[in-house]
Amino acid sequence: MTVSRGRSAVPSPGRLGLLQPEARELLAQLGWTGEDSINLLWSLSRAPDADLALGALIRLRDADLDGWPELDRLLRSDKSFRGRVLSVLGGSDALGDHLIAQRGTWRLLLDDTLPDEVSVRQSLLTAVEAAPEPGALERGDLLYRSRLVGPDAVLALQHAYRDQLLILAAHDLASTVEDEPVLYLPEVGGRLSDLADAALTAALAVGIATVLGPVGDESAKPLEIELAVIAMGKCGARELNYVSDVDVVFVAEPADSASARIAGEMMRVGSVAFFDVDAALRPEGKRGALTRTLESHVAYYRRWAKTWEFQALLKARAMTGSMKLGAAYIEATSSMVWDASERDDFVVETQAMRRRVESLVPADEKTRNIKLGRGGLRDVEFAVQLLQMVHGRVDTSLHVQSTVDALAALTDGGYIGRDDGANFSASYQFLRLLEHRLQLQRLQRTHLLPDLDDKPAVRWLARAAHVRPERDKDVVEVLLRELRKQRTRVRQLHEKLFYRPLLESVARLDKGALRLSDESAKRQLGVLGWAFPDRALAHIRVLGSEPGRSGQIQMLILPSLLEHISSTPDPDAGLLNYRRLCDEVVGVSWFLRLLRDDAVVAERLMHVLGTSEYIADLLMRSPDVIQLYSSGATGPKLVEVDSVDVVKGLVASTMRAADLDRAIAVARSHRRAELARIASADLLGLMSVQEVCRALSTVWAAVLGAALDKVIAWSLTDGQQAPATIAVIGMGRLGGGELGYGSDADVLFVCEPRDGVEESEALKWSQSVADRVRKLLGTPSADPPLEVDVGLRPEGKNGPIVRTFASYEAYYRQWAESWEVQALLRANAVAGDADLGLRFLHMIDVTRYPEGGVSPDAVREIRRIKARIDSERLPRGADPATHTKLGRGGLADVEWTVQLTQLRYAHKHPELHNTSTLETLDAIGELELLTEDQVERLKDAWLTATKARNALVLVRGKPVDQLPGPGRALRSVAYAAGWSQDEAQEFLEHYMRVTRRAKTVVTEVFDG
Repeated sequence: MTVSRGRSAVPSPGRLGLLQPEARELLAQLGWTGEDSINLLWSLSRAPDADLALGALIRLRDADLDGWPELDRLLRSDKSFRGRVLSVLGGSDALGDHLIAQRGTWRLLLDDTLPDEVSVRQSLLTAVEAAPEPGALERGDLLYRSRLVGPDAVLALQHAYRDQLLILAAHDLASTVEDEPVLYLPEVGGRLSDLADAALTAALAVGIATVLGPVGDESAKPLEIELAVIAMGKCGARELNYVSDVDVVFVAEPADSASARIAGEMMRVGSVAFFDVDAALRPEGKRGALTRTLESHVAYYRRWAKTWEFQALLKARAMTGSMKLGAAYIEATSSMVWDASERDDFVVETQAMRRRVESLVPADEKTRNIKLGRGGLRDVEFAVQLLQMVHGRVDTSLHVQSTVDALAALTDGGYIGRDDGANFSASYQFLRLLEHRLQLQRLQRTHLLPDLDDKPAVRWLARAAHVRPERDKDVVEVLLRELRKQRTRVRQLHEKLFYRPLLESVARLDKGALRLSDESAKRQLGVLGWAFPDRALAHIRVLGSEPGRSGQIQMLILPSLLEHISSTPDPDAGLLNYRRLCDEVVGVSWFLRLLRDDAVVAERLMHVLGTSEYIADLLMRSPDVIQLYSSGATGPKLVEVDSVDVVKGLVASTMRAADLDRAIAVARSHRRAELARIASADLLGLMSVQEVCRALSTVWAAVLGAALDKVIAWSLTDGQQAPATIAVIGMGRLGGGELGYGSDADVLFVCEPRDGVEESEALKWSQSVADRVRKLLGTPSADPPLEVDVGLRPEGKNGPIVRTFASYEAYYRQWAESWEVQALLRANAVAGDADLGLRFLHMIDVTRYPEGGVSPDAVREIRRIKARIDSERLPRGADPATHTKLGRGGLADVEWTVQLTQLRYAHKHPELHNTSTLETLDAIGELELLTEDQVERLKDAWLTATKARNALVLVRGKPVDQLPGPGRALRSVAYAAGWSQDEAQEFLEHYMRVTRRAKTVVTEVFDG
């Protein structure tokens, strides 16, 4: 075939977008190869999938050879009809199959107008030969009874419903092929809802006939109940999808077995013939009665209903059945919807729902799910409904059901800016359009975009959504660009809808702009999680009114910052901390710019400020750490820092200081910054428990060592040699390299006179150095305390602070008690003279790992002491099940179990010569001194208790060992420990389960 350029010439298959190799042959079979077919061919080329449409045409011709000439003639002569046929054949594989299977069904597409609600309902009722119940029409009820029941009724309804869906889809898609009127989302959703109403009206007619007898059956029973079907969800709001569950609730008078059977039959028939009919939104969900009286419904909502149930009622609409009873249900429940925001648990439940929505999407679908993914449809719907419930209590103009109408009402009421309202409505309708097209393809319920690398699938979606090429971009590129644009805009939904109007209200930047009243602003803040909206509004007003460039940047970034803060356990504290931080960094040029330009830093900082008082206080005095919240080439900068470099810098800066006070201040400053870095990385989930403990131990040892070196240098005149060498031996968690945020530094000071120096002189000088170190480090400050605890020294509080090496050796050889031997198991040199420290460790090895092992008497004594501690040391009022240190299966239990095992077996197994609890547990497992399961239980408990204990300090800002009971405090601790806020109870139960299992091991070891 000779092909010329131009629309007047017959286009080639390639120019038509036909990719099938046999396309030319198929066109010839249809007789569409001549110049009289040019308009047909160009229309075919505009079908969403020209190959799909062409293949369907061939099948349609083969299925109805007698009718093909008439169809061909109409396709050539009627442009509107041609647009409807070709668009539906190229846009929906499933509807194409229906059109082909049901001979002559294509004639339904000849009408240029869509059938109205009454016509659609009548077509479905006619399919099952339904007649109205006596008196129903006069009462305004939609109660019918069918003649057909069973499989015949289901089949008839399937065909009738699919016919009506075909008609609507053809008119919806027609504008992609020909210049036909565009059906916008509200009309499509409304007509789909009308179709669902009609379908379930017919299904109800079949249900009544099934239970009470069909039309024409002399034994049929009269309908003596009132049964109303209430549409919920998208159907209730008249914004239904092409393929969607239809949520319903049944109200019956009386709510007896007959009403339940009819309702059940309606659901069964509807689910087989049309779509899934779901009654899970009824009171008590699937466990509740299928039908209830109106009084029973009202009683349930008043006493038992959760926040989400009131949110669901927002879209309730009388659908079919007894319309008077349905209207009474709507009237009785609607006022409860608008009072729900005043409930005590509204904020907690609302925030939990928001988080739950985000968690529903599998990780590999987050970017493709346009309903539940970030920046998807649910983001818009949830936010709009929340704003309605917040402000609808005093503004009845917001009492609308559809999302598009609600956005318009919120805009008109001044709760959303006009540009924002228009933009979000457009974004929502664009995403819903894509959802509709995806579902139409195979009439399957889906919200997943095709794989964006699957160009043919993306091309089909773009063309079905009426996307057209732009300049040098094809439809695939245009669609992907538009998707990114729209989802980015929706991702900013919460900050814009919830916070921009607040800023416009308090900053008064635009006198002509609509703004929330203070009362509305407080109500909005309250529902978003702020317990003290007055204070929050005051903070926002101050922040948004900063002078000059700072104020402009604050106005730009505050919406997203407030959104991030609102998702933390304590938004009030978070906002206050942010304001305090802004006051501290006034004049620091990089701070606000960093938050503006790096969204990761902004999100991480707000996460920290709304969760941890401990870190917030540190950042006030070490704001430079915030610059580490960004990501570098290899990942988060918070974990790129090498602790060795931190120690070198700390020591060097301390030694350069001019005097002792200045030196300690410098050491504190380095420690503060390092604590802020470690704690931030911990809270953000960037460091493991072991890494956190090791890093905390390293910085503590560095401060101790730097202070010791500086005091020694200060105590000597130029050229003078120290009369003794001093080493600091870390004990307890410091010695094990397992410090937590609330741990003290347990140490021993050991000295050794230099040659020619009297022991008394060496001791006196060493004592003065140790006292000075302890005093300087223990001086109160705004930073976490630096307590140097020497309580584990020989003779306890009665013994000298410093002993000579020889004195320690003599004491441990002759006088060491069982608890002192046990304490030495964690002794490790951490500061001072390295040679002296190493010799001290070798010396005490003889005591802590004696030849032949510790005596049976010593083991018995350890067990006795442990039993006494269990009964006496737990603080009064503490819960032994949730006390992280001394509670059942807590840190002390695990550590004493490990140490008892070391005492019994370390003389035979050098692998047990280790000060770390976790590393020793690994060695115990490898040596099979305990079973693998026992070791895992102990390790799990130690890690869980340490994580919980650290989280307690991060949240409270001070050392705490007792986990709180259910409530906001527990949610905060759970969140700091890496759990979701709405999993706080699960966090607590997990803790108790893990420690309870560990306690069984502790008991076995100590009893054995």
